[in-house]
Amino acid sequence: QVQLVESGGGLVQAGGSLRLSCAASGRTDSYHAMGWFRQAPGKERAFVAAISWSGGITYYADSVKGRFTISRDNAKNTMYLQMNSLKPEDTAVYYCAADGRWVVFTTDEYEYWGRGTQVTVSS
Repeated sequence: QVQLVESGGGLVQAGGSLRLSCAASGRTDSYHAMGWFRQAPGKERAFVAAISWSGGITYYADSVKGRFTISRDNAKNTMYLQMNSLKPEDTAVYYCAADGRWVVFTTDEYEYWGRGTQVTVSS
């Protein structure tokens, strides 16, 4: 089993920045692909970004491309999401996810999930 814990959420004004972290523990040798998803009030969970084990392959949702950057530090078993130029529509609970597969994917079929961290962007 792998446990994922997100941190770094909070309240920020539009145009501001936040950096989310996702710390993994447990069987950290059993996951490879990782991703970030978000769920806004009244909406379904949506893909934000994904990253391969090496960090060499990354995918982004069109809505965050150019503003968000996903990265990971495997030595620290931690993944990050740097969020810049935040907009009110980025307000959501952000979840990190991990999976044993090596391929990077954007659907929500990840095996392991964190409990989420709230990001609120005020206008």
